[in-house]
Amino acid sequence: MDFSEIFRFVAALAFILGLIGLCAMLAKRFGLAPGVTSAGSNRRVGIVEVRPVDAKHRLLLIRRDGKEHLILMGGEHPLLIESGIDAPEEPAAMPAANKDKSPRPAFTGPAHIVQLQRFVEYIKERRA
Repeated sequence: MDFSEIFRFVAALAFILGLIGLCAMLAKRFGLAPGVTSAGSNRRVGIVEVRPVDAKHRLLLIRRDGKEHLILMGGEHPLLIESGIDAPEEPAAMPAANKDKSPRPAFTGPAHIVQLQRFVEYIKERRA
């Protein structure tokens, strides 16, 4: 193998990698890549916070269009705990709880779900 063959191999490799990079850049710019948004676009969905509940389960707080949704992930299916929570304007600002709401009935089910429900109620009381 002489020097000209090595040079041709390196040049061809650089050319192919450059084409792949150019295609990726164009796909990102024109929104063809799934799940990729450009830095200047308005983002509607985002994960606000993730907390582990136990070894298998996580609690996610997701913000969508000014509303927050509390989801329990893990196990077979995700479980929507609470939906349509008004998102605070700033992360430090906590909204006041509505006092004239009637309390929801206690949830009965597996022990970790009951524990999670108590945790959610505790967080709501602390926000008030």
